Amino acid sequence: MSGPRPPLLRIDGLSAGYGGAAPVLRDVSLTVESKQIVAVLGANGAGKTTLLRTVSGQLRSSAGRVVFDGVDLRGVKVERMVRHGIAHVPEGRGVVTELTVDENLQLGGLWRKPRPALDDIYDLFPALARRRGHLGHQLSGGERQMLAIGRALAAEPRLLLLDEPSLGLAPKITAQIMALLRDLRDRTGLAVLLVEQNVRSALSVADEGLVLSLGRVVTRNDAATLAGDADLRHAFLGF
Repeated sequence: MSGPRPPLLRIDGLSAGYGGAAPVLRDVSLTVESKQIVAVLGANGAGKTTLLRTVSGQLRSSAGRVVFDGVDLRGVKVERMVRHGIAHVPEGRGVVTELTVDENLQLGGLWRKPRPALDDIYDLFPALARRRGHLGHQLSGGERQMLAIGRALAAEPRLLLLDEPSLGLAPKITAQIMALLRDLRDRTGLAVLLVEQNVRSALSVADEGLVLSLGRVVTRNDAATLAGDADLRHAFLGF
């Protein structure tokens, strides 16, 4: 008789930092299941972006393990993460501004054989379909964020690492992006590790949330419980 299925992503005792400075992450442990959105919350400097960079291989950990679908990711090169099923949308949107919308999306699915159907991406983002021949620098901030997410989805990931998708965007565009994440989770089983400054927005779409403070996890709970914990919100989330 088989036991319970292990989580899609498991992080155990992860510590990481930059150069010889003190670690930014300190003994962080968490899990993300398939078809689950986990929001990573905390003040500026708490270690949220560092966490995503370490998971995606951009930053080497000093201790701990990152295991994805049973595979230890230590030593896996950044460019090979997408082959394992992990896509990272960094803060700042990560669009190649000299390429067209269509070329950016093709770049996202470059290694897939057969190449993914871009029509599926355009169905998710009708605004991009109308701009497919435009260069990245000709897009609005919201369109660039859609393109960055669309390019990541073109790689057909099982886990999406998403860093501050609402930064600088109008509330309407933010709501559209959050609704898309919820739809993808429900329809395709996509798992999302979401770093988001808009706490209310993040918790409205997440299944669970965790709070980082000074590089450590101070609490983790279901999203509704975190949203309703006034003391926690005042102490760590600023509202």
